[in-house]
Amino acid sequence: MKKKEKPVARARTRYTDYTVNEPMELMTFLAAKMPQASRTKLKSLLAKRVVLVDNTITTQYNFPLKAGMKVQISREKNHKEFHNKLLKIVYEDAYLIVIEKMPGLLSVGTERQKERTAYHILSEYVARTSGNRNSRVQVVHRLDRDTSGLMMFAKDEHTQHTLREHWHQIVTDRRYVAVVTDEMERDAGTVVSWLTDHTLYVSSSPTDDGGQKSITHYRTIKRGSGLSLVELQLETGRRNQIRVHMQDLGHPLAGDGRYGFEEVNPLGRLALHAFKLCFYHPVTGEQMRFETPYPAPFKQLFLKK
Repeated sequence: MKKKEKPVARARTRYTDYTVNEPMELMTFLAAKMPQASRTKLKSLLAKRVVLVDNTITTQYNFPLKAGMKVQISREKNHKEFHNKLLKIVYEDAYLIVIEKMPGLLSVGTERQKERTAYHILSEYVARTSGNRNSRVQVVHRLDRDTSGLMMFAKDEHTQHTLREHWHQIVTDRRYVAVVTDEMERDAGTVVSWLTDHTLYVSSSPTDDGGQKSITHYRTIKRGSGLSLVELQLETGRRNQIRVHMQDLGHPLAGDGRYGFEEVNPLGRLALHAFKLCFYHPVTGEQMRFETPYPAPFKQLFLKK
C-alpha cells in the first residue's frame, strides 16, 4: 500500500530560493545564479528591495554571505504585490493567511460597516489572485477595531473548522503589548475571572457566576509618567478579555473609553497590539511563529525626556 504523503502548505510563490554553499559577496552570488543579467540589472534588483538574505531585505551589493545562508529573489513585479494601508500580509499559503491589522480597521463586517473590513479586503484579494471571483477568506478569530496586530484567516471552510474546533490545542502562544494607566504595582501576575458577554459590554466576576472562566498572564515591562507598558499572554481568548482584566486590576488600557477613562488617551487610540502568534499549522502540523515589534509610539511614551 502506498504511503500517504504529508500535506505541504506552500506559501505564495513570491520568491526563488537559493542556498549559499560557500562564502562570497552577494553580488558575486547573484551574478552566478543569474548569468544572463547585467551588473546594472542586479544592482537594480537590490535597489528595488526584492532580494532577501535569511528573510531580511538586503540592498548592500557586497554583503558577505556565509555557507548555509538562504538568498531569496522576488519572482513578482511590484504591481502584483499586495498593498493596503490598513493591513499587510505577513504569511500566506494554500490554507491560511496571517496578517498584521492596523488600528481602526474592523476584523469583520457589521450591519453598518460591511466593506471597510479585513475580511472584505482579503476576500477581494483572494478572489483576484485565485481567478475565482467567488473565493472568500474564512473568519477564525477577531481583533477589536482599535486593536492592532497579528491575526489569521482560513482560506477554506475545512481549515476554518479545524482551527475553531481545536483552537486551544493548535494555538500555543498569543501575546499582546499594552499601555495601561498608572504604574503597575507588581512585575508579573495572573488575572482569573468569569466573563459574561452582554450586548454592549463584558462583565467580570471573581467567582463562578455562570460566565466563562478567563485567564490572562501579565508582565510589566516599563513604568513611567503615570503609565505602564505591559506584556499580556492569553490562556483563554474571550471577547474584550484583556480590556476587562486590566480594568479588574485597576489599570485599564490607555485610550479605552469603555472600560477605562476617555481622558487618558496619549496615543489617540486603544493602546493594545497583538505582537505574537504561534500555532501548529492546521494541515501540515508545522510549528508556525510570527512576531512583530512593539509599536514605536508605545515605546516612545517611556523614553526619558
